Amino acid sequence: MTYCVGMLVDKGLVMMSDTRTNSGVDNISVFRKMFHWNIPGERIIAVMTAGNLATTQAVISKLEERSKAPDDRINSVLESATMFQVATAIGELVRETISERQAANGMTGKGKFTASMIVAGQIAGMEPRLFMVYPEGNFIEASFDTPFFQIGETKYGRPIILRGYDRSMSFEEAVKLLMVSFDSTLKANLSVGLPLDLMVIEQDGFEPLHERRIAQGDPYFQTISSSWGDALKAAFHSLPDYSLSNK
Repeated sequence: MTYCVGMLVDKGLVMMSDTRTNSGVDNISVFRKMFHWNIPGERIIAVMTAGNLATTQAVISKLEERSKAPDDRINSVLESATMFQVATAIGELVRETISERQAANGMTGKGKFTASMIVAGQIAGMEPRLFMVYPEGNFIEASFDTPFFQIGETKYGRPIILRGYDRSMSFEEAVKLLMVSFDSTLKANLSVGLPLDLMVIEQDGFEPLHERRIAQGDPYFQTISSSWGDALKAAFHSLPDYSLSNK
């Protein structure tokens, strides 16, 4: 399992993913799930992945090859005219890769070879955009009504974002909100774990404004975790007590 979040704010995009991959309680590994490509001054494309690891790695490897092969640049996310075309190309690649792997293993219909992705970025002259790509290759785009996307183990961290999100919030506030969302998810589900990868993309920056890995023992994350726990306990105890005499 995994947990990834992509969020639109007025100033740009904020993305965070965990790195845990497990195929059982005794087989836990760390794999990167956040990737990006950029041309300074022209565009930046970022992708986060969830699903079958072999499938998502195959899709990312194909994107890497297409971004570097001079004879195949028409298929590259670095050549697409719009972010919509980028999402379309990645969606087609996801669908094709899943179909190839299912066929190679004699599978039909839905199977274990699945992948979903969050695609974010900006092309010069256009607004930053955020998409969620499904295993079938289709996708939806973030809007004012749906300003963030989650993939993987979403249910534990979603209420935090719903209550705390504000499109006008600063990057620092957005990162803090995602830290709390991830801390809540880590506390509830062992299949999501540190390290976490964080990327902040400022509008018209066309390269990461801030990028870091949050490892075990990170002082800020530990402070967020302990402070959030204390704040929840204080808020709980401040609520009026229930009376057993109520009918």
